[in-house]
Amino acid sequence: MSEIIQTTNLTKYYGKNRGIIDLNLSVNEGEIFGFIGPNGAGKSTTLRVLLGLVAPTSGSAVIFGKEVGKQQKEILAQVGYLPSEAMFYSGMRVSEVLRLSAKLYKKDCSKERKNLCERFDLDVRRKVSELSLGNRKKVAIVSAFQHDPSLIVLDEPTSGLDPLMQKAFFELVEERHKAGRTIVLSSHVLPEIQQHCSRAAILREGRLIACDSVERLAGKQFRKVEVKGILQAPAIAGVKETKKEQGHVSFLFEGNMQELLDSLRQLPVEDLLITEPELEEIFLHYYEKREEQNNKKRAEENNGKRGEQR
Repeated sequence: MSEIIQTTNLTKYYGKNRGIIDLNLSVNEGEIFGFIGPNGAGKSTTLRVLLGLVAPTSGSAVIFGKEVGKQQKEILAQVGYLPSEAMFYSGMRVSEVLRLSAKLYKKDCSKERKNLCERFDLDVRRKVSELSLGNRKKVAIVSAFQHDPSLIVLDEPTSGLDPLMQKAFFELVEERHKAGRTIVLSSHVLPEIQQHCSRAAILREGRLIACDSVERLAGKQFRKVEVKGILQAPAIAGVKETKKEQGHVSFLFEGNMQELLDSLRQLPVEDLLITEPELEEIFLHYYEKREEQNNKKRAEENNGKRGEQR
């Protein structure tokens, strides 16, 4: 499977402010790849660097075998981009915006444009200034998909869309995926990543802290365990994120399942439920784990400074 995107130590600072730091990842042809992280994690910065909208501070990126920043015209000819916030010339009508977008790719998109506008119930006669947030997002969707790009970059794509339009949008995404298109999806709505992406990268403060298949991130490494009748989780390796309620204990478990069952046999268990955790729980675990590592590192650095002062 060939790589569509490859980054090497990709870094972006805005003055002294951090954007992304030493980002190394790859996106394979034909997959739906997700970026996970809260606002400020570096998701949008990564996409903007890849699209050539901002220049990297250091490092490099390659798309379609072409170097980002140096062969941008050739790259963008094959890319569709849906930004998190869609901005258009307010005096233009929707039809004019969409035709202008199509001209940038020098393609006749009239048939596909008509299909997409009907699909998303978009009135092309209205002026952009008259549109709601949701309808502006529809215009952006049609602009991003009408030229049938090989790579589709989606940054928080469902913000502003009602549930019915969100469903229609992801049906379109899955259709393009089945047709062999590569899709990059950035979102802080974790169920979107879990339902539609094959692999995902978790970003924290501009750094990549995990990258794997969604299945392994959410289901293979951990199990969610809920136990009724005990007040304390078993004291064995692999127990994490313990939560206690009256007569109920839940935790994530990453370890030997037989050892867990043996330990539970010695406790007054009334009921037991073992399931795959939601991606959100794994996401929080990675964040808390990284915070613990950062705190430990800071403590070691502070201790070292005190030793030098002595």
